[in-house]
Order: sequence, then C-alpha cells, then structure tokens
Amino acid sequence: MQQYGDSNMSDEELLKNFRNDGNNKWLGILLPRYSLLLFGVCMKYLKNEEDARDSVQQIFVKVIDELKKYEVTYFKSWIYMVAKNYCLMQIRNHKNVPAEWNDNIQIAEDADDRESRKNKERLLNELHENLSKLKPGQRQCLDYFYLQKKSYAEISQLTGYSISQVKSYLQNGKRNLELLMHENNK
Repeated sequence: MQQYGDSNMSDEELLKNFRNDGNNKWLGILLPRYSLLLFGVCMKYLKNEEDARDSVQQIFVKVIDELKKYEVTYFKSWIYMVAKNYCLMQIRNHKNVPAEWNDNIQIAEDADDRESRKNKERLLNELHENLSKLKPGQRQCLDYFYLQKKSYAEISQLTGYSISQVKSYLQNGKRNLELLMHENNK
C-alpha cells in the first residue's frame, strides 16, 4: 500500500487512487507537480503575475471539481487545456479587452477545436483498432454497454452470457483496452 506522501507515484496511480477512494490527499500530491506549468500558462495569457497566481488557485479548485465528475486519462495535457480555457475566459470576460485580443482568442479556440477534432479522430481510430484485438466476448460486451448503452440484463439477453459473465467481460475488457491504449501511447 502506497503512503499518501509518496511523491514517487505516477500521475496515473494518483488519479486511480483518487477515483477509488475519493480522498483529496492524492490530489494534494498530484496538483503541486503542475503549479509551475499552470503559472506559465496563466502568465502567457494574463500577462500579470498576481492575476496568474490567483488563476492557478482557481484552476486547482476547478480541477478538483472536474476530477470528481470525469475520468481523465492524459492528465498533463488535460490540465493544460483547463488552464488555457480558464485564462481565455478571464480575458474574454474582462471589460477592457482590446478588439485584437478577441480575434486572437477566437483564432486560438478555432485552432484548439481543429486539434481537438484531430485528437478525437486519432483516439477513435485507436479505440476501434484496439477493440478488434480483444477477445470476442469482451469486445461484444464493451460495444453493447458503452457504445449502444445496453444494461447488463439486455446484454445478457442479446449474448446469452450470464450477468456475472457480462460483468466479467466488461471489467476485463475495459482493463485490457486501457492497457492496449496505453501501450500505443508510449
């Protein structure tokens, strides 16, 4: 069992522990790793040290709330985008923003949208490719459960598997899919 103060744990381990027990102490280890990155992002956009420091604290609060709702796989790129979007909203909401800033914000957001679509397409392609590598029962149950939004009972009826087999295929399939996806991103 890892101790809370174990700073040798990877981001993934800390996020997994947080998801498992909901203890904010795991985030207390994780978030300080990204203070400097967030401060740099905030300085880039806000151009004011005091505003940047305040924004880092606000972003930490936002991140803690978001991590309770969503499962994040690539934490560093995710927290970077949260910080960037937060700063862009701060600029946009500021009353005396020069007109050219709004143009630059829109250009940055459009570029992010294009990049985001490319990343989603890449991930979907990887997902489909890796799904095909799973055992048939795992692949079938994952497809029904996550893509077609079927319940355990419905999957059991459609496949002939018992409820416990469906649960097992889902659990093992999800784990194996995550491992395959992780291997591709090394």
